[in-house]
Amino acid sequence: MARPRSTRPTDGELAILNVLWQRGPSTVREVHDTLRARNAARRPSSVGYTSVLKLMQIMTEKGLVRRDEDSRSHVYRAAVPQDKTQRQIVRELLDRVFGGSARALVMHALSAKPASPDELAHIRRLIDEYEGGKS
Repeated sequence: MARPRSTRPTDGELAILNVLWQRGPSTVREVHDTLRARNAARRPSSVGYTSVLKLMQIMTEKGLVRRDEDSRSHVYRAAVPQDKTQRQIVRELLDRVFGGSARALVMHALSAKPASPDELAHIRRLIDEYEGGKS
């Protein structure tokens, strides 16, 4: 029996989704050019057009993107909002790596990449709002 495909995006799919969330509906060429520009400093010409095309076709099958075939160049858009995808990934990470402990996740996140004073103040405000104790 075949294993069902995961709807969780792979790293490559997430890179494409990030382009679509930032740019909005885009052709494969536009996504490819954006990815190449982002990767140019690290790995010149590391992203091939046909690889992006194939990945976007797979993403369409998985329901991660939608394809508009009305024009000559197909236009793709993210099927799921960025915040919903981020919540799904964080929820899975929280369960798999941190045993469901939000405290452990936050502590590791802050120790891995310390937050600026402004970010910490914003995090405190978000916690206050979450607890219902808006000041």
